[in-house]
Amino acid sequence: MTIIGDSESVDDFSPFGIRAFTTTRASGTFGLVSDEPARIVMQRWRQLREELVPGGARLASANQVHGSRVVTHGDGWEGWLRVDAADGHVAPGRGLALAVSVADCVPIFMAHPSGAVALLHSGWRGTAARIVERGIEALAHRGFAAGELRLHLGPAICGKCYEVSADVFRQLTGHDSAHAAECVDLRALIAKHARAAGVRHITSSALCTRCDNDRLYSHRTGDPGRQIAVIYAEGVVAKT
Repeated sequence: MTIIGDSESVDDFSPFGIRAFTTTRASGTFGLVSDEPARIVMQRWRQLREELVPGGARLASANQVHGSRVVTHGDGWEGWLRVDAADGHVAPGRGLALAVSVADCVPIFMAHPSGAVALLHSGWRGTAARIVERGIEALAHRGFAAGELRLHLGPAICGKCYEVSADVFRQLTGHDSAHAAECVDLRALIAKHARAAGVRHITSSALCTRCDNDRLYSHRTGDPGRQIAVIYAEGVVAKT
């Protein structure tokens, strides 16, 4: 069994030498808060790095806090970097893998034809805080214009399954609700924010973590497990 082979891939980025995917139940959980021993979970992380690059890919992840902080990573380090209190990563150059953990929240993949990439974790708080705009701005600051980016919204809870309180609905949409609860499509909202920021090429996964709970972990169904989204721009792009 291979982790990448059992994952949901983003084929839209492959012409740029960029691998992007979300793991599934078939690979097991990548979250340390689960019923599995930490030793087994850490073995999966090591296997993932080895599958990306023999000998182990450079990998950046973070202690996620449902915020809007996006970290831009440079060179000069090796191994696995774990950042404190962040929900987004940007890699302006090739050769660095980025990962976020998800289980209903939206993994936002961003790629530039040059190989610059970003990966964000966006639940309702991150969506309300416009973390997608933070990621777009971080890439633009490095010279990668929004209109040149490709954005993909990975597997997440769908708009029919994601029910929120009237207060959360107001924070997300700016509208009041006459009901105690409303359903919200986070991926649709994020796509709207991205288009307003200048991104023209946007795709979305058809998978819902709750509807497709046999394949994906869902926090709303009580799963302690977590899948991860990963993006990696290979150091050398194969010529076609």
